[in-house]
Amino acid sequence: MSTRNISNIVIVDYGMGNLNSITRKLSKIGIKSFVTSNPQELLNAEKIILPGVGHFKVAVDNLKSGGMWDALNTAVLINKIPIFGICLGLQLMAKHSEEGDSKGFGWLDADVIRFRIQDKFRFKIPHMGWNTIRQNKASKLFEGVEANSEFYFVHSFHLNAYDESQVLNYTQYEYDFPSAMGKENIYGLQYHPEKSHEYGEKLLMNFAEL
Repeated sequence: MSTRNISNIVIVDYGMGNLNSITRKLSKIGIKSFVTSNPQELLNAEKIILPGVGHFKVAVDNLKSGGMWDALNTAVLINKIPIFGICLGLQLMAKHSEEGDSKGFGWLDADVIRFRIQDKFRFKIPHMGWNTIRQNKASKLFEGVEANSEFYFVHSFHLNAYDESQVLNYTQYEYDFPSAMGKENIYGLQYHPEKSHEYGEKLLMNFAEL
């Protein structure tokens, strides 16, 4: 497969994510990318992917200590570079998280809360495995993705959104929670497109071609 003319997608390395699975998936669908922890490379990016698996506060501390926190704010809010958050990467875009009682970037009108599951026998935490999405708002990110498609999840916390217009998807796990968000140049998924086969590849392709 030929490589598409998208030469500067950077994947943020702040020590919390399976970066290899994302780079391999992008390479498979013909998209060039590179991993960086260099703040200047974030400012010069064409597009940014912010992945992440782990603890919210540790992620914030790692981004700040590496000089990437301020660079990402500038890249996203001032330079208007498109950014794509995955799992913890999405959660970091919110205002605050219960995990570590820590502030996020505040790009999205949402907070991060732990699942409020009542039936803990049926609905185990973490929420892990395949689940369907229900599209709430049209977005170029989801062009070619069928309604009620399945994606792969691994998480114990989720967004509690205050602005319905920013919610692209909902997913049900005892109750509905926002599983994809979008606002201007900011996009995020609670699920893992790099682990979600055909439709995950489609989402990554759509982001690359925005």
